[in-house]
Parts: sequence; C-alpha cells; structure tokens
Amino acid sequence: MGTTARGPAADRRRRTAKPVGAAEFVPPDADLDTVRAAAAGCRGCDLYRNATQTVFGEGPANASVVMVGEQPGDQEDTQGQPFVGPAGRLLDRALDEAGFDRTGVYLTNAVKHFKFTERGKRRIHKQPSRTEVVACSAWLATELELVTPDLVVCLGAVAAKAVLGPSATVGELRGQVVERPDYRITATVHPSSVLRAPDRKTAYTEFLDDLCHIRDVARR
Repeated sequence: MGTTARGPAADRRRRTAKPVGAAEFVPPDADLDTVRAAAAGCRGCDLYRNATQTVFGEGPANASVVMVGEQPGDQEDTQGQPFVGPAGRLLDRALDEAGFDRTGVYLTNAVKHFKFTERGKRRIHKQPSRTEVVACSAWLATELELVTPDLVVCLGAVAAKAVLGPSATVGELRGQVVERPDYRITATVHPSSVLRAPDRKTAYTEFLDDLCHIRDVARR
C-alpha cells in the first residue's frame, strides 16, 4: 500500500506546486452575484491561506467602465471591499475631480487576496507573482465577461499585464487606447504609486490628467 509523503520536504513541495488556478471554482453560466459568492471559497492559489477573505469586485453589473487594480490592501482585506484604503480614498478624490461618478464604475483587482509580509504588527503589501496573477485570472475574465464594459482601465503594471499580457507596460499604454473586440483598454498608474511618489503633488496632477483623458475616452 502506498504512503502519503509527510514532513518538511513534502510541505515544501506542496508550497511550490503549481497553483490549481481559479477556473475550477468559477460556476458556469452564473450571474455576477453568484460568481462573487463562489469566489469567497476560492483555493486556486495559496494566497487565501493568510488573507482574511476574498475581495471581489464591486459596482454596477452593467458598468460601462471597469477599473482594475493590482490586489486588495490591508484595509480592503479587513473590510472585504476593493479600494477602501488610502489608495482608494485618493482614487475617490481624483475620480470626483475628473467628473467620474465612482458609483457608476466597477472596481476590481487582478488578484483577489491580499499578499503581504509581516513587519512587527503591520502587514506590508507584497506584489503578487505572475504565477499568482495567472492563477487568479479566471475571476477577472469572468467579471469582464459578465459586466461587458466599453472601457477597461488598468491601474498600474500588474493590472496591465493581467489584462494585456506580460509584455504590457503602463508607460506605453498611458494616454493610448487599445481596441479589442469586446472592449477598449487604457492604463494609468495605480493610485498607491501617487502616495509613494517623492513629489506627490506633481504625481497627483499627472494622475488626474490621465483620469480626465480617460473620462473623455469613456464618453466617446
């Protein structure tokens, strides 16, 4: 009779095994609320082990604009909602100043669980790997399929690569529009990068300019 491998070596193999991916957890032919409920039980990669909960997208099911970030942060992980931390508050401010109604925008992330490293009592954001982004991609693909937006806005490099592939860069996409059969795609920086910028005032002005341009694109 065969035996199951145990011990440190087996644990390392389990941790380094290829993630099964989210696709097997996505219910077929379901509406957005059903998919959101299913995402709460996702075990497609190991990020769920340390995160408090899945943070799925929020917004109108028929939103014409979907904004995609990287992953939930500390406050998003605690509250279970996207973009409710400092970066989300900055995004709220910029959307308001740019003439966007946030309640009319669907907000989500490429990765649905918070990845972090502990530093004392603080949980510090850690960028998800490409493997983790790919493992989570079925949720984002399903959201875009169900919401059917006219415009997808990638906030930051991780989001751009999740939507357009690993060669995509925000520098090349910023101010540009990529036409796809189902929707158009553009990009700007993630609002968290504005908060980290040495010259925050200039970074915010540039971010606001991007959102004003995106607002005009969305209205075409």
